[in-house]
Amino acid sequence: MNHLLFVARRELKGLFCNFKSTLGQEQNVDIAEVARRSGVPASTLRFYEEKGLIASIGRRGLHRVFDAKVLERLALIALGRSAGFSLDEIALMFAPDGRPRINRRMLTAKAEELDRTIRELTEMRDGLRHAAACRAPSHMECPTFRRILRAAASGAFRPQRQKSLTAVQPHRRKPD
Repeated sequence: MNHLLFVARRELKGLFCNFKSTLGQEQNVDIAEVARRSGVPASTLRFYEEKGLIASIGRRGLHRVFDAKVLERLALIALGRSAGFSLDEIALMFAPDGRPRINRRMLTAKAEELDRTIRELTEMRDGLRHAAACRAPSHMECPTFRRILRAAASGAFRPQRQKSLTAVQPHRRKPD
């Protein structure tokens, strides 16, 4: 779990630094500036707006304009994505007024899902290491490898379909 936090911190470190150094200096920023400060491509920002995750407050010529607070919201979205939440699940983490309302049960369920994934990946890593170092003349003669092979044949290593952490539909903001 510490590794996941390290990865999320590392991935978002520059993002948060940019936000801190520029937040509060301007009220409104155009889409190009939001993309530059956040590191999120303009096409992704438009997609997020279409999904109701962010909202522009107007236009400056042909460019969308956002409140500077969108940078913090993008940081929350990036953190959710790093933790493995879908965009629909992330959308549920915002109240209609845009303030965060993070469901602690969803966080707990995601943490448990990550624990299961970590256990499965650890077992797979250990099996691969054993297979690489095994002294049996053939992997097919190795009891540990045979056990791994039987598990694979039974479907233990097939990717499982991700279940939604909630059945509630995400809130979609209406365009201004």
